[in-house]
Amino acid sequence: MSMTVQRLPDRPDPTVIAAQNDAFRKLACLGVAPAQPTQGRMHVTRSLMEAGDGFMAEAVKATGEFATFEPENDPEGWHDFGAVKIRGETVFWKIDLYEAGSDFRFGAETPDNPATTMRVLTIMLARDW
Repeated sequence: MSMTVQRLPDRPDPTVIAAQNDAFRKLACLGVAPAQPTQGRMHVTRSLMEAGDGFMAEAVKATGEFATFEPENDPEGWHDFGAVKIRGETVFWKIDLYEAGSDFRFGAETPDNPATTMRVLTIMLARDW
């Protein structure tokens, strides 16, 4: 009996994904153009939109400026989640990676390849979680 063993694909480089996620977040939230094209979209929850008095704009800006990544809040090193405080209220943000062209049904097969990965940044009030 012969057995063929397929080699598992190399794990994507977390520093590459982190840099791409940071670049996308800065583009979506601060309008800073990335060095290489990045596909994605940003969503905010209804409660964040309805917060009024410039709260959403502050939350989006703080999300774009977030840089406090530590093992506790970034265990994989992808820079795909964070929490910011706006006027005493906690706001969460999360980046999910999907296979481009899959209508957001499938996770990215090669999350470190910006040509085949669609990023979705969601910003929400923590109490909506």
